[in-house]
Amino acid sequence: MNKTFKIYAVIFIIILVVMGMFEMNKKPVLDWRKNYDTEKKTPFGLFIFNKESNHLFNNKLEKTGVSPYAYYQKNKKKPHNILIIQKELDEVSWQYIMDEVSNGSDVMWFTNETTAKLRDTLGFRFKTVSFKDNYYLQFTDKKLGQSRLLIDKLPDNKGFSYIRNDIEVLGKTLNKSDDKTSSINADFIKVNFGKGHFYIHSEPLVLTNYYLLKSKNQYVESVFSYLPNRETVWFMENDVPLSMSPMRFILSNPPLRYAWYLLLFGLLIFVLFNAKRKQRIVPVKEPLKNTSVDFIRSIGNLYLQEGDFHEMMAKKAQYFLNKIRMDLMIDTQHLDEPFIHKLHLKTGKNIELIKEAVELVKKGQDPYASVMKEDLIRMNQLLDQILK
Repeated sequence: MNKTFKIYAVIFIIILVVMGMFEMNKKPVLDWRKNYDTEKKTPFGLFIFNKESNHLFNNKLEKTGVSPYAYYQKNKKKPHNILIIQKELDEVSWQYIMDEVSNGSDVMWFTNETTAKLRDTLGFRFKTVSFKDNYYLQFTDKKLGQSRLLIDKLPDNKGFSYIRNDIEVLGKTLNKSDDKTSSINADFIKVNFGKGHFYIHSEPLVLTNYYLLKSKNQYVESVFSYLPNRETVWFMENDVPLSMSPMRFILSNPPLRYAWYLLLFGLLIFVLFNAKRKQRIVPVKEPLKNTSVDFIRSIGNLYLQEGDFHEMMAKKAQYFLNKIRMDLMIDTQHLDEPFIHKLHLKTGKNIELIKEAVELVKKGQDPYASVMKEDLIRMNQLLDQILK
């Protein structure tokens, strides 16, 4: 281990120690964003509700990450319950849900925003409640009077107004400073639709980790008690496949993730500096020369000097026939009319030219034929034209 490497290693270790000290003294920061994520343990995630949901629905709960459109295309179900929590659905999916409700299904829907068309269809409007600070959520049913919930962290301040006369108000907001409610501050309503019902709650926060842990009463259980005891389908956010990477634990923890990135960055800097300073000079190697042409030229000159034109024609004919077999896949055993016809079709050359070339090839193959220099020249010209 050289001196330079030791210096880099010491610097890198010092940086890691300093980073570790900062992380140890760093106070955890809570994420108060309203994500409604079933995998998040943040205050406004749905981790606890997701874990307890099967028990809450008497083990009759089915969770799905597909859209209602895709789900009901494949599943024909008898009347059942439908659960939707602050989820945007397309118009076609809502049409499938309404068809199910018309046939006797019930929807429990937690939302504080939706499309104007859907609001008009169901006959309600959203309106900001008159209480700007903390307020209670309380049922209108006197039997559930003790099951109320205090909303004191980032309330959505949404309620229902412009409600039709046939819509039943199941819950209202209650000002913390007094015990009066107003009809304009309804937060939980029941909408009759065909043979079924829509139960709509304007405060999805009641299902989040923060309020489930804080609640000391049965408010959430009371909300779901309005649903019949039957199968419930929960349309969750689209499922995200769990990463199977060996690095998933490190990358899922911010301190480990930062340390990993710092390690990679340090190794990259080390490699760059050492590659620049330690790389050896690459020797220049001359490429191997192709001596085939020189060899052929030497052989050709030898034959010319000997004046053996017949042998040269035989070699040329052998080369030509081998080329025909390998490239054109034509049998060269019999140089007859079928051979001439196949060669004409595959090369597109003049058939008379091919016939003349074949006669010269036969002549070159005949050991007793009398060959002149002109025959060799003509044969060479014809074969080159055919092979082009």
